[in-house]
Amino acid sequence: MPQPLDFQYPERVRLAQTPTPLQKMERLSDRFGVDIYFKRDDYTGTELSGNKIRKLEFLLHRALQMGVDTVITCGGAQSNHCRATAFAAKRLGLKTVLLLRTPDPEKPPATEANILLDYLADATIIWITPEQYQQRYQYFAWQAEQLVAAGACPYIIPEGGSNALGAWGYVATVEELVNDVNLLGGSGAESTTVISAVGSGGTTAGLVLGNKLLSADFRIVGVNVCNDQDYFQKVIGDIVDDFQKNYLSQPVVSSADIEILDGYVGRGYALSQPQELEAIRDLARLEGVVLDPVYTGKAYYAMISELEKNPECFGSRIVFLHTGGLFGLFSITEQMAELL
Repeated sequence: MPQPLDFQYPERVRLAQTPTPLQKMERLSDRFGVDIYFKRDDYTGTELSGNKIRKLEFLLHRALQMGVDTVITCGGAQSNHCRATAFAAKRLGLKTVLLLRTPDPEKPPATEANILLDYLADATIIWITPEQYQQRYQYFAWQAEQLVAAGACPYIIPEGGSNALGAWGYVATVEELVNDVNLLGGSGAESTTVISAVGSGGTTAGLVLGNKLLSADFRIVGVNVCNDQDYFQKVIGDIVDDFQKNYLSQPVVSSADIEILDGYVGRGYALSQPQELEAIRDLARLEGVVLDPVYTGKAYYAMISELEKNPECFGSRIVFLHTGGLFGLFSITEQMAELL
């Protein structure tokens, strides 16, 4: 078996409850005749729950090193990343400014689910339109200038914490997964496919990089929940290239290592189809596991849809990365209630 390559993690601040458990979905596995496990990254915390906090451990350590007092980040109205950032920053004594996307900033969404939690963490929320969000880096710069003029010292964290530094969070996750899979035993001939949702690209970039750095020999499959395959090939590729330029002596990942399962965006980002919500309901009733409508619900629906077409399409063992997002369900209670 190939040996892991030499590399060194940057420093981080420990915030997440890790390692997270790997749990077999017994009844789901029986249904498809394949061993299906969930990597429970929804267990990384309560208010910090999900994959974002793994990236924030590295990003917020950098912020502390720089002596900042305020972090600025962005996302959709019900952003899990923004909620996790607000609480993680509060733990570290930092203030948070959130640029949140909504169709009409004059009529923002109700104070519920992640938005409620953002306010509980005393985050400053600035509502911007989708068109303005496309120019978010300009809005970041403008907001940072305003804060500096007021005597603050800000630090900008990109959408989803998805950059080269944040990707280290999921290099570390691959290290956990290698240990998890080794504990499963078996003949050694089992192939393992790791499936996760792709929203901003940083988690998948980290998984792909970690897979190479640790010689894990997993198949990494990302399910895009917005945009399309070509878009994420570029976004993830850019994060990977930046990571390799800044942290490695030579490249280990090529574009061929980035696999995106396209075709399951449905109605669009944070918009659910009935069959996606039915899949969330059915899994809760089958295994007692709750997914979210924006990320894990879409990725899970994609996984089972592919398995229904061909149970062997992902090999003999699947690890589904549960990236959290439970709070997002509370913003679509009426849609869910119709299915119950």
